[in-house]
Amino acid sequence: MHNTSAKAETAVLVALITDAQDEPTTQVYLDELAFLASTLDIKVLKTFTQRLPRPHGSTFVGKGKLEEIVAYVRTHEVDMLIFDDDLQPSQVRNLEKELNGEKEENAKVKILDRSLLILDIFAHRAQTTQARTQVELAQYQYLLPRLTRMWSHLSKQKGGIGMRGPGEKELETDRRIIKDKINILRDKLEKIDQQGVTRRKARERMVRVALVGYTNVGKSTLMRLLSKADVFAENKLFATVDSTVRKVVLNQVPFLLTDTVGFIRKLPTLLIESFKSTLAEIVEADILLHVADLSSPHCYEQIDVVNETLQEIGAGDKTTIIVFNKADLITSELEETWQTKAYNYQDTIRISALQKQNIDQLRQMIYSLASEKFYAIFPNFLAQPIVEE
Repeated sequence: MHNTSAKAETAVLVALITDAQDEPTTQVYLDELAFLASTLDIKVLKTFTQRLPRPHGSTFVGKGKLEEIVAYVRTHEVDMLIFDDDLQPSQVRNLEKELNGEKEENAKVKILDRSLLILDIFAHRAQTTQARTQVELAQYQYLLPRLTRMWSHLSKQKGGIGMRGPGEKELETDRRIIKDKINILRDKLEKIDQQGVTRRKARERMVRVALVGYTNVGKSTLMRLLSKADVFAENKLFATVDSTVRKVVLNQVPFLLTDTVGFIRKLPTLLIESFKSTLAEIVEADILLHVADLSSPHCYEQIDVVNETLQEIGAGDKTTIIVFNKADLITSELEETWQTKAYNYQDTIRISALQKQNIDQLRQMIYSLASEKFYAIFPNFLAQPIVEE
């Protein structure tokens, strides 16, 4: 977990309104970026936006806006700038030059983009050897093309946001050593992945149900409720990084229930690639419970993001129940939206995992699908006694 005893670092957020991203969408992304920052106890002091056809090639924002940002950062002694889109290595170098000049290394304002922030959250959340290896690999792959300036910047830091893991290595760590490290991590991950394949093969004759959804929609709370297991749940983004598998029995039909990492807009491709073995739990599942936050004004956009990611990993055609969670928090305005949107989805249910609303109905829906698959595998199972767990 992140060390909250130290003084909270401060940040300003930067995003663009472009031809491809209008102002309301940009604000949604900024709100989410602020939530990501708060997950690491970063205090956001201000947000800056600029309307440009596309990011400025040298500094992401234009000259005038950059001067405005620099003035604010220096006046308020801000620790870091966080950009909502990925930065090119040259942009990082130019921004550092504008912001820091000849400052001592330990006084530098740090430059982060959305991907680096998400990677740092994953680094703090990862608990198992597999997840830690996956995150470390993604970190090195992210940093490698940014080595020239960014690596030396990160190497001299003593800690803090964006500094965990590879950023703590010594300055003399060079491109060749990083490439060697990447190869070592890939080999290590391949061995871990092979163990995962063996475990999943052992489950081939079990019905498998996977919880999927946007981050922070209540998957872990629902997992705890359905499996009656002590599963970590917290109102922060990416509270769950490691997959959790539990055996559940409904009306004498057993199945494996898996809680998986949440998805998010602009999820770094490097993470998707590094977490492919974890995501295999989704790809190999028989049934998906797609959990959505009905109380969020962005509920349906989040469903689209998850569906796009499922398509990307090859799980877009799975038998799916869309579980609209947090129904107890829905406003009259969102209720009206629901009335117009609900017909777009099949096999849906509205629940509140926290208040345990409609959980029995959800169990019945899961049982209906799971039993069909289970009895197809074990047609004579009814003749066999089973002890319910």
